[in-house]
Amino acid sequence: MSGRAGQPFFRPAGNGVELFVRLTPKAARDAVEGVGETADGRRHLKARVRAVPEDGKANRALEKLVAGWLGVAARDVAVTGGATARLKTLAIAGDARALAARLAVLAEKGG
Repeated sequence: MSGRAGQPFFRPAGNGVELFVRLTPKAARDAVEGVGETADGRRHLKARVRAVPEDGKANRALEKLVAGWLGVAARDVAVTGGATARLKTLAIAGDARALAARLAVLAEKGG
């Protein structure tokens, strides 16, 4: 069993949280679809955007989608890892405790 199993899909970091996301671009709609898990047990938020994965369009759409989902300003959300991969890390600026609580509640609702 992987040491990562059961880990949260986000973690406190600096002045906010890091959020792990699996992005599906070129989807029929923009949506957050809850929490998923990779084969090795790493958890992530599942998200879809209509944007194409060219010139950072899908990443910008993801930042906007997550900002709206969390109720934070778009400027407070940035892709910091995995810019060209499906699995991405987003930095979300703000109060880490409040963001963690909000993420937990929203994830329970399934997106």
